[in-house]
Amino acid sequence: MVFFKICKYSVKLAISYLKISRFEHRNFDRQTVILPLLQTLFSIHHIDLIQFRNYHSISLDFKERIVAFCGNNGAGKTNLLDAIYYMGFTKSYFNKPDAISSEIPGGGFRISGSFGLDQKHTEVSVLLRENGKKELLVDQSPVQKFSVHIGKIPLVFIAPDDTKLITGSSEERRAFIDALIAQYDHDYLVHLIKYNKTLLERNRLLKQVPYQNLDQQLLDTYDELLFQHGVPILQKRLDFFESFFPIILQIFAFLCDEKEAPTVSYQSSTNVQSYLNDIKNSFQKDLILQRTSIGIHKDDMDIELNGLPFKQTASQGQKKSMLFACKLASFEMLHQQKGFEPILLLDDIFEKLDQQRLKKLMEWVCVQHKGQVFMTDTHADRLQQLLSDISLPFQTIKL
Repeated sequence: MVFFKICKYSVKLAISYLKISRFEHRNFDRQTVILPLLQTLFSIHHIDLIQFRNYHSISLDFKERIVAFCGNNGAGKTNLLDAIYYMGFTKSYFNKPDAISSEIPGGGFRISGSFGLDQKHTEVSVLLRENGKKELLVDQSPVQKFSVHIGKIPLVFIAPDDTKLITGSSEERRAFIDALIAQYDHDYLVHLIKYNKTLLERNRLLKQVPYQNLDQQLLDTYDELLFQHGVPILQKRLDFFESFFPIILQIFAFLCDEKEAPTVSYQSSTNVQSYLNDIKNSFQKDLILQRTSIGIHKDDMDIELNGLPFKQTASQGQKKSMLFACKLASFEMLHQQKGFEPILLLDDIFEKLDQQRLKKLMEWVCVQHKGQVFMTDTHADRLQQLLSDISLPFQTIKL
C-alpha cells in the first residue's frame, strides 16, 4: 500500500508560561459551595453515583480546581474518573460494557453530576436500566441521540494503559484523533458514524462474493458513500494536524529537554483528489482480502526518531513523554476550539515516572494551565508532597 506523508513537523518551540490566581480558602458545610474561581472555568462541582461499580451510593462535592483521589488499589479511584468520563461520552473510557459497570449483576446504575461555566450550570445524568437500556438526561430532559451530546463536556483522560497510543497499532491512534476532533466538530462525528456503517456493509458484501454473484450497483453505492464521507474526514484531519503536530513537539520538548526532536507526520492511503478512483482500483485486492484496503480507516499518525519508528527506538522515558505530549496537545486543541480549558483526568500516572518528568508534568498541568484537574494515586504522602510543591490549593479525597 502506498502511503502519502503529509503535515510533517520536527521543530522545537518554546512554551509560554501562564500564571494563575490562588483560590480563596473557605470553610464548608454540607451544602455544596462553589468557589468564585470555579465559577469562571469549566468544571464539575458535584457527583452522585448509585450502584456504579464498587459504589453502592456516594455523593461528592468538589471544592477546588485541583482534586486528588487517594486510596489503595481497588478502592474505586479510577471508577470515579470513569464516572466523570461517562457523563461526557455516555460510555466507559476503558470500553467496558455498560452491564458490568453495575454493582449488582443484571442491575442498573446512575451517574449524575453538576457542571458549570461562567455561572451557568448543567445537570447531566447517565442511567442504565435493569433491562439494559441506557438513558442520558441533561437538565432532567432526555437526550435521544447521544452523539449530539459529545463535546458538551470536553474531557482529556490519561491512564497507564494509554502507552498503546504510542506502541500499539494505527487503530489506537485513529481512535484517539477521532475522539478528539469529534469533541469540537459535530459534522466530523456524523461523517465518521456514517463512514463506519458503510465500511461494515461494504466489507460484508465482499465476504459474500464467493458465495453469490456480486451486486455491482450496491458496490458502487458503497464506494460513493465512502467517498462522500471519507473526503470530508480526510480534509478535516489534514487541517487539524497542521495545528496539532507542532503542539505535540512543543510539549514533548518541554517535558524531557531532548536534544533530538522526533518527527510527526500523517500517513494516508489515498488523497482528496483520487479518493474515489483509489477505492475502485483496489477492488480486486479487496476481493482477495475480503475487506476494504483503501480509505481513512487505514490512515495513521506516524512518529519517528532519527528516521526510525519511534516506538522501536525511543527509550521508555521518551515514550512516556510522547504519550503525555499527545494527550496534553489534545487538551490545548480543545482549549483553542472551545474557548475554555477542558477537564483533565489523570489516573495513576505517577508510577515509574522519573522526578524530572514528574515535576515538568505537574508544572504544565497545574501551574501553566488553569483548568480543573482530577488525579489519583495510591500513595497519599507522595501526592500530598507533589501538590504542596506547586504551592496551589487542592482538595484531597481519601477512599
